[in-house]
Amino acid sequence: MLKNKVAIVTGSSRSIGAQIAKCYAREGAKVVVNYSRNAELAEEVVREIQSEGGEAFAFRADVSVEEEVQAMVTETVARYGTIHILVNNAAIDPRRSWFEITDAEWDRVMNTNVKSQFYAAKAVYPYMREQQYGKIINVSSVTHFTGQKNLLHYVASKSAIVGFTRALAREVGHDGITVNCLTPGAVLTESEGEDEWNYDPEATARLMATLQALPRRETAKDLEGAFVFLASPASDFITGQTLNVDGGWIMH
Repeated sequence: MLKNKVAIVTGSSRSIGAQIAKCYAREGAKVVVNYSRNAELAEEVVREIQSEGGEAFAFRADVSVEEEVQAMVTETVARYGTIHILVNNAAIDPRRSWFEITDAEWDRVMNTNVKSQFYAAKAVYPYMREQQYGKIINVSSVTHFTGQKNLLHYVASKSAIVGFTRALAREVGHDGITVNCLTPGAVLTESEGEDEWNYDPEATARLMATLQALPRRETAKDLEGAFVFLASPASDFITGQTLNVDGGWIMH
């Protein structure tokens, strides 16, 4: 469905981003695998794509820095000619009680999770406008609907993305560009079990089975269909929308 399309997926060295990068490549897209720290993981994603006959390259850019985002877009256009799809996926989610959040940490979360999406959208816009076609997919979170203890700055940032999506869709619709948002649920990722999370994956799976209509843990693969749909011509008349993919945890 994405043959000959060019896609940038931010934060795609692992977890949801890596899954979507590989999925897009299987659908025929040329993919930019963005990372900020772990070049080895990013190159591993690229190698996997290439081993299956796909085309991709890794690019290091801190998406909270406008100049680095612009450099990534410039390199993408130099290699592939244009950009059709932008997935704003990169995010951080430090956990602590709300009254312990420092100004510096608040700003870091907002810059990485929200301002980065503005920078990336602004950087790809001239190319999408010129071709009168583009797909911007912003990744929010089910926590926009649920709220979440010890994640105040993260939840605030993910809610901001929903509003950003709606407003940007109004701005660029006349240029043939759609802007939509995905809110994944409790996705099982590599981060679980790390000290920062202090999660018990088995206990979390049991809990989610009681909360979701579909009683199993969500994986990154469960998001593929929604991401492909929003990046494909099948969604050309859908914009400004938020699609919740969480196994029926939150229904709205």
